[in-house]
Amino acid sequence: MPRLGSSIFSKVIVLGFVGGACARERTTQPQHHSPTTTIASAVPSEAKPVAEPPKPEPLNVLLLTVDCLRADMPWTGYPRAIAPNLTKFAEQGVVYSRLYSVASYTAQSVAAWMSGQYASTLYRTGVFFTSYTKANEFFPEALQAEGVKSIGWFSHLYFGHGKGFDRGFAAWELVPGITFDPQTDNYVTSDKMYELGVKLLGNPEHTKGQFFAWAHFGDPHDQYIKHKESPDFGNKNRDRYDSEVWYTDYHIGKLVEWAKTQSWWPHTVVLISADHGESFGEHGLYRHAFELWEPLVRVPLIVFGPGISPKRIDALRSQIDFAPTIMDFMGKHPLAQFAGQSLVPEIQGHEEPQSRDHIQLELTEDTNNPERRALIAGDYKLMIRGYDESFLLFNLKDDPGEEHNLAQSEPDRLKEMKALYKESFSHIPSIRPFGGMKLASGKLADGLAGPIKTKQN
Repeated sequence: MPRLGSSIFSKVIVLGFVGGACARERTTQPQHHSPTTTIASAVPSEAKPVAEPPKPEPLNVLLLTVDCLRADMPWTGYPRAIAPNLTKFAEQGVVYSRLYSVASYTAQSVAAWMSGQYASTLYRTGVFFTSYTKANEFFPEALQAEGVKSIGWFSHLYFGHGKGFDRGFAAWELVPGITFDPQTDNYVTSDKMYELGVKLLGNPEHTKGQFFAWAHFGDPHDQYIKHKESPDFGNKNRDRYDSEVWYTDYHIGKLVEWAKTQSWWPHTVVLISADHGESFGEHGLYRHAFELWEPLVRVPLIVFGPGISPKRIDALRSQIDFAPTIMDFMGKHPLAQFAGQSLVPEIQGHEEPQSRDHIQLELTEDTNNPERRALIAGDYKLMIRGYDESFLLFNLKDDPGEEHNLAQSEPDRLKEMKALYKESFSHIPSIRPFGGMKLASGKLADGLAGPIKTKQN
């Protein structure tokens, strides 16, 4: 949760849910013939057409997200066994090693994957704990219109009714007994999240047809608490964070084991990811939000379920792809607003993962967050501060800690990256927030709550 406190020009963008291929033709994907296929100008009359393979069934999707879960986990080389269940799931499914959240705090990253759009393009208030108006459409609303139920359960009061995320959900519940603290998370909730999951997913009224389910676990969020169930990793912030991850992993493992006993499990794909990462002193920062450094925006993605074989995908990807991926797994058409593309073909092995020219990251300005943008292309990352006020350039392959700004030493690369940044962000139609509050830059949130309606002739 939020808190206060190679050539690069070829072009660009992980989750736990019910998996299945889309039951529609993907008109956005070009059709490629195998190099060994010969296309004849005429087909002999006796030749019989080759039948197309049957389309996989539409699946349920179970999305399990963990607040503040960093990308450095055991399945990507972290030396501590802090997530044995997630590590097992990673061995059984598809792992993405270069997945990015769109933003570095919850209100904006969640909005991006629920709408398939960047938060700056949505009608929203200008406060840190942003609300989204009915002028926006989140994909569960489209599922609801087709008779598909969505179920959600959460461990922080930000997800209470009124922020807009619950639209389209048939069931939406919070862990009982929690109160709101804008500075931190004071509760231990993974055990209660497990119980809520069993309650909601065990109700046949929610799961008798196709469904989408989303649970957001919050315990790795500070305050970092040691758990008696966990190995003792130590007393420093990262040590206690690791204990939180272990405790959350334990209850996610329990939930998945219970789900395997349910009739809907063979028809469900699971996506496991995070809303953003967490800092432990990198660049002098702690916790999250306010910037787009790697520890804040690199997140895990594990996908497992029917028809999915284990593999690792190292291609550059973004959570802007989550909404089209979930809709594709469920056999539904993408919404016109989606800025990303489905990952289902590469997850299911129907296509090889393709390189993308770039991905875009952003923090749209609010009362606490300054405006931040970033663009990653190949090994290079361009970070943009304020309203194009300054630029930082890093080579992530040679300098994964982003310690050496190359803006002065590689002027030609900087020029290329700036040109790509200008071109790519020109396709993101950002709008100003509304509400009249003073933003971090000193400007006012003087935007609109929705599009201007014009009289029809």
